[in-house]
Amino acid sequence: MSLKTNMSAGELFDLVMPAAYVASALLSTWVLASARKRFALRYAFAIALATLLLPLVVFPLYLAVIIWRRTGTRTRRWHYSLPLLYATILLSAIGLFVYFDSRTVDAHLARAARAKLVDDHNTAIREYRQALALEDNPHTHKLLATELANAGQTDEAKAEFRLAQRGGEPQINADERK
Repeated sequence: MSLKTNMSAGELFDLVMPAAYVASALLSTWVLASARKRFALRYAFAIALATLLLPLVVFPLYLAVIIWRRTGTRTRRWHYSLPLLYATILLSAIGLFVYFDSRTVDAHLARAARAKLVDDHNTAIREYRQALALEDNPHTHKLLATELANAGQTDEAKAEFRLAQRGGEPQINADERK
């Protein structure tokens, strides 16, 4: 059985990070639901937020504390309302962060660079154009021109090279066009 894939470390990171954020939010919600039975509400929120930010450190410590401090738990009114509200806010914030983060200039440039590595000219050109729509940058014009030239679209490449030079990008020599 072979587990080889044509996925870069950057692509794997982009795939795993939203899942890690969601797992951390769910773990933090569970800690809030559990801690509010054992501690004052402000301490429960502090432990839950610490679990959100450092789950691999705080969660084992929290488990050790509740095992070591075996006290009776108090039942709370609206037992599930507060943790559900907390989870809804966290998951919404994570969703918004991931959505807006994937539409930044840096995200488009990173996807274009990954597409260039596998000679996917159309994707690279599309990502460079989307980055330019967000921020007009001479270097990005140069990168787009180079990719257009590699894809055989010489007229568009020349126009992009001129835009890059007008924007202050250094003179492009013959070695860079290859």
